[in-house]
Amino acid sequence: MLQLDYRDRRPLHEQIKEKIKTLIITGVLQPDERIPSVRELAQLLTVNPNTIQRAYKDLEAEGFIYSIRAKGSFVAPRERSAPHPRREELLQQLERNVAELMYLEEPLEQVLEIVYAVYKKGGLNG
Repeated sequence: MLQLDYRDRRPLHEQIKEKIKTLIITGVLQPDERIPSVRELAQLLTVNPNTIQRAYKDLEAEGFIYSIRAKGSFVAPRERSAPHPRREELLQQLERNVAELMYLEEPLEQVLEIVYAVYKKGGLNG
């Protein structure tokens, strides 16, 4: 399910969070699907359970997963009407990236082509 890159400079909990997020965004993990418990994933990845707990806490705070006491953690369903907690932050990040691409003289058509391709494909490259 997940593979960690120990040469990556990012902390393990960030790698785990990003990999799970990618699985959710690309549809590999479906809404309301149970994800491995902290203990299960810690054993599978041979990392400290606190590392998994931190990744899950971040994912829950960002609205990607939810927890039910004594049942586990699950993929949060997408709610189109409710604003996602990260939407504004991501739009600001996109604006900064586009501004930097403009500075680097990347043609608008190339930037739009990438955006359209991601939307058409339905998510990340995975």
